[in-house]
Amino acid sequence: MIPDKVPKENVFHADEELRKEAHVNTFEKYKELYLKSIQSPDEFWGDIAKDFFWKTPHTGELLEYNFDVTKGEIFIKFMEGASTNICYNLLDRNVHEKKLGNKVAFYWEGNEPGDELTVTYRELLQRVCQFANVLKSQGVKKGDRVSIYMPMVVELVVAMLACVRIGAVHSIVFAGFSADSLSERIMDSQCSLLITADGFYRGDKLINLKVLADEALQKCRGRGFLLNKCIMLKHLSKPPEDVSAGSQSPPAKRPCPDLEQEKQSRVKKTRPVPKVPWNPDVDLCWLTLESAASDECEPEWCKSEDPLFILYTSGSTGKPKGVLHTVSGYMLYTATTFKLVFDYKPDDVYWCTADIGWITGHSYITYGPLANGATSVLFEGVPTYPDVGRMWDVVDKYQVTKFYTAPTAIRLLMKYGSEPVQRYKRGSLKILGTVGEPINPEAWQWYYTVVGDGRCPIVDTFWQTETGGHVLTPLPAATPMKPGSATFPFFGVVPAILNESGEELEGPSEGYLVFKQPWPGVMRTVYGNQSRFETTYFKKFPGYYVTGDGCRRDKDGYYWITGRIDDMLNVSGHLLSTAEVESALVEHQAVAEAAVVGRQHPVKGESLYCFVSLTEGVTFDHALEVELKKQVREKIGAIATPDFIQNAPGLPKTRSGKIMRRILRKIACGERDLGDISTLADSTVVEQLFQNRCCTAV
Repeated sequence: MIPDKVPKENVFHADEELRKEAHVNTFEKYKELYLKSIQSPDEFWGDIAKDFFWKTPHTGELLEYNFDVTKGEIFIKFMEGASTNICYNLLDRNVHEKKLGNKVAFYWEGNEPGDELTVTYRELLQRVCQFANVLKSQGVKKGDRVSIYMPMVVELVVAMLACVRIGAVHSIVFAGFSADSLSERIMDSQCSLLITADGFYRGDKLINLKVLADEALQKCRGRGFLLNKCIMLKHLSKPPEDVSAGSQSPPAKRPCPDLEQEKQSRVKKTRPVPKVPWNPDVDLCWLTLESAASDECEPEWCKSEDPLFILYTSGSTGKPKGVLHTVSGYMLYTATTFKLVFDYKPDDVYWCTADIGWITGHSYITYGPLANGATSVLFEGVPTYPDVGRMWDVVDKYQVTKFYTAPTAIRLLMKYGSEPVQRYKRGSLKILGTVGEPINPEAWQWYYTVVGDGRCPIVDTFWQTETGGHVLTPLPAATPMKPGSATFPFFGVVPAILNESGEELEGPSEGYLVFKQPWPGVMRTVYGNQSRFETTYFKKFPGYYVTGDGCRRDKDGYYWITGRIDDMLNVSGHLLSTAEVESALVEHQAVAEAAVVGRQHPVKGESLYCFVSLTEGVTFDHALEVELKKQVREKIGAIATPDFIQNAPGLPKTRSGKIMRRILRKIACGERDLGDISTLADSTVVEQLFQNRCCTAV
């Protein structure tokens, strides 16, 4: 499961000062706690639960489950009989019991430098209670679903915590998604209310969010689903005096009495404000409702297995899956992973660059940090606006100590070299983290050496929307790091590697990554579709949770994620990981980023078609193509030699940075029918990629 000892060579260690103060400071301590979490889970999680408030205690077994579809319905139950409220634990407890009312909960950093806001725990609690009362005034009650479609503003956190305070279930839709995507999610979860904003800027690009929200509601109506209430936040404000008495647009967002910096932070002086459509039969103004609401709201006490939120993730059928998480297990798991993986200390300033529209933002911007009373940076912007030094400017501005971002952002910034990073001090940084996909060793080394100055351990975390929190991860002071490895399982997590026949493989091996038993934060079902839940995650290998990812375990017991199983290519009978080929390409100094897909081949079954984005100043030519093919051949073997390598100045990515490989496969095959591309951050790259397409005649 985990090795008796860890290697001393070819690994990276945290410095002595960090190890001395860490929560888990040696591999021996990690192993001791890990074994306790597996052998005595009631005691392990029971001890952690003592740090939280419970209206009623749990009864019976702490954790009950069935992972075997041949033995009946799949289920996971944690702390049955207990009742609590997650908002109470995140806010009331920190303000009243821990006396953290004046501590900063969020430093909000807007898209424009200088557009900023500071929110304390007391102020956040006040606003959450006010908005919870707003929701109740609109008829929202325990168990109702509320759709939230908002930019990265403090009000997004307020809305989600207001929902859980009254026992409502939030369904947050990433603000980069299309009207079609929003309407599909609203209808699937049968939401009774939509919360949105007028619009926002992402770098130079204006997103007119209210127009998209209205279009989504129209699509819902066209399919027979009526949602007749939409609360809109005026984020891109006009000065109050510019709103005439007869205006159909709601009044501009004015300062909350307790947030003195609000006015300065909200008024965009250099940007055009979108024209906001307003339907008085449906639309309600956030400010008008909030200003009339009381700032006292008793929490709704919820059972442990009551629904907390629904978050949609991609499905292999094309229809998104509504992943359902529940109250107690998710609360304990996100709080514990945040505390131990980032080695959280009370004086830390933590920054996760993700969007709350994704699971990373749910778990490691909102729930995990607030459960620990942490101070976080909430960032509306992008890494390259107004210049490529923005992230490091923010790190210095707020003296960020723990920094968590995606490999795609790291590779993007690598293109510009070390100078934009080294222009800033970054001396406050202590721990770096990565999330979203496996990080290739070259990007890891750059992150470690350039961003962290060779002194900050990197926690390369593997997890999914479905897992709720980290499942494979280093602990910064306890586990020596191997660049690109997800290292070892977190407490309570029991991984295994299976072959195609479902047999567990021992020692160094490669195959399907599965988990043998649940942990508190794992998903409970697919909303409204238990059969899809069981088919997707448990049917292929009864008795195991199937991640859908390939994994390799090396001779030292370290786990390496090789990519989605559906990102495996079968070339002449050999399974090749696209992630492995991409890593080999990116090791070349000319390549900043690579994406590999398969296309049909009459002889080999599949062939490798590679897209490469080059570092600044490098020209793509035949000589470089030959070099890159040679590099892959030498790193992996002749069987992995790419058939086609295409210059890709840009790759089709979502606004969260995920590469849309579905589109790349279409381009590789010369197919113009791309389907919905509205979620792309920059759709203009698609035509450029078609123009640069390789001649694929065989």
